Amino acid sequence: MRIEHDFLGEIEIQDEAYYGVQTARAVDNFVISGHRLNDDFIKSFGIVKAAAAKANMKTGRMPAKIGNAIVQAAEEIIAGKLHDQFIVDCIQGGAGTSMNMNANEVIANRALEILGEKKGNYALISPNNHVNMAQSTNDVMPTAMRLCTITKAKKLVIALEELAATFEAKGDSFKHVLKMGRTHLQDAVPITLGQEFYAYAEATRRGIKRVSENVKNMHVVNMGATAVGTGLNAEPEYIKFVVEELSRLTGEKIQSADNLVDATQNTDQVSEISSALKVTALAFCKIASDMRLMASGPRCGLGEISLPARQPGSSIMPGKVNPVIPEVVNQVAYQVIGNDMAISLAVENGQFELNVMEPVMAYNLFNSLTILTNAVNTWNNKCVKGIAANEERCRQLMDNSVGIVTALLPHIGYEQSSAIAKEALKTGTSVKELVIAKGLISAEQLKVILSPEEMTRPGIAGKQFLK
Repeated sequence: MRIEHDFLGEIEIQDEAYYGVQTARAVDNFVISGHRLNDDFIKSFGIVKAAAAKANMKTGRMPAKIGNAIVQAAEEIIAGKLHDQFIVDCIQGGAGTSMNMNANEVIANRALEILGEKKGNYALISPNNHVNMAQSTNDVMPTAMRLCTITKAKKLVIALEELAATFEAKGDSFKHVLKMGRTHLQDAVPITLGQEFYAYAEATRRGIKRVSENVKNMHVVNMGATAVGTGLNAEPEYIKFVVEELSRLTGEKIQSADNLVDATQNTDQVSEISSALKVTALAFCKIASDMRLMASGPRCGLGEISLPARQPGSSIMPGKVNPVIPEVVNQVAYQVIGNDMAISLAVENGQFELNVMEPVMAYNLFNSLTILTNAVNTWNNKCVKGIAANEERCRQLMDNSVGIVTALLPHIGYEQSSAIAKEALKTGTSVKELVIAKGLISAEQLKVILSPEEMTRPGIAGKQFLK
C-alpha cells in the first residue's frame, strides 16, 4: 500500500493502482449507477489530456520531459490501455471533477512509471499541477463529452445508412406487391408494400440528417475556458494550440467557441442532439410497430409479411414465434425518450457560470447513442434483411376489402361507388364481383383500373376509361 493525501487527509491506495486519493474518495462517495465510464469516454479524456500537454509544451509552461511522459501515458489510454483504472461511477456530484481527477491521477502515475519513478511521487509529476495544467474540470469534462459524442454519433450514422439501404432494397423487391393501405387502423386505399418500405427508408434518411446536423455543434469546445470561461491560468496561445492538437488527434475539425463563457455556462446543444436521437427513435418506434402489425398472425392476423424467426416465442405454446426484434426496437425507443427527458431536466438546471449536471447528461446521451446504434444494427441484420412478402395474403386481403371502391370513383361516380360499398359490406360479396355483375365496368377494364400501377400511381394506366 502507499499513502496519498489531499487537503481532507490521508488515504491508503494499493501499490498496483494507477488512480489516487481523489478517485478513491469518489468511489466511496458515489455508489449510484454501478456503471463506470465507457471506453469511448475514457479515450476522449486521454485525447484531451494529450492535447493539453502538447499545447502546454508549445507555450513553454510544461517541461518537455514531464510533458512527453504525460503524452505517452495519455496515448496509451487512447489505445485502450489502463481502462480498468477508471473506476468512478458515471453519475456523480461535482460536475465531473471525479472523472477528471481519475484521468489526471492515472496519467500522472503512469507518466511517473514511464520515467522510472514510483507511483504517488507527485512532487515530480502532479495530477493537478502538470496533467491538469491550464485546465479545469469545467472545460475538460464538456470537451471530453463532446469528443465522445462525435465518436458514438459516427457509429450511429453508419448504422442508419446501412438500415436506409436495406429499406430501399426491400422497396425495390416489394414494389410489385399490392396491398391495402390503412388509416385509423381501417381499410383505406391500396398501396404497394414497396412504397411503404421506401417511406421507411426516407424516414431513416431524415434521422441521418438530423443526427449529422446536430453533431456539428459537438465540434465546438471550450478548452482554455478553465473554471468559468475567462481563461484564468491558461496562456492565450494555449487555447489555439490545444484546439489544433484536438483536431490532429481526432481527425475532426475541432473549433474553439467564440464565447468561452457561454460555452462553459450553457449546455443547450447537448439537448439538441439528444432531441435528434429521440425524434429518430420515435420514427423507428412507429415503423417497428407497423412491422409487428403486418406480421401479426400468422393465420389469425394480417400476415402480410413474414419476419425472420429468431427464437421460440413461448414457454407454453409450441410453435409460437414472436416479433422479438421489432419489440426490442420499440423498447429502445422508450428508453431514448426517457434519456432525453433526463437530459432536458439537467440542461435546464444549470446555474450562473456552470451546469453541474453534465455527468448525468453524458450518462444518458451516451446510453441513447449506444443502444440506438445497437438496436438499428440488430433490426437491420436480424430482421429487416430477412423480411419476406406474403403476396397471396396481401392479394386476398385487398380483393376482399371495400376500400378498393375508391379507385372506381372517376369511372362510376361517388353515389354508385357508395352503393357498391354498402352492398359489399352487407352481403360479403367482393366489390369486383358486384361491379362486373351490374355491368358497370367490364372485367378487362377493371383489371386495368385495379392494377398496381393505376391504384398507386393514379391516372397512368386507366386514363382511357375516364371518357
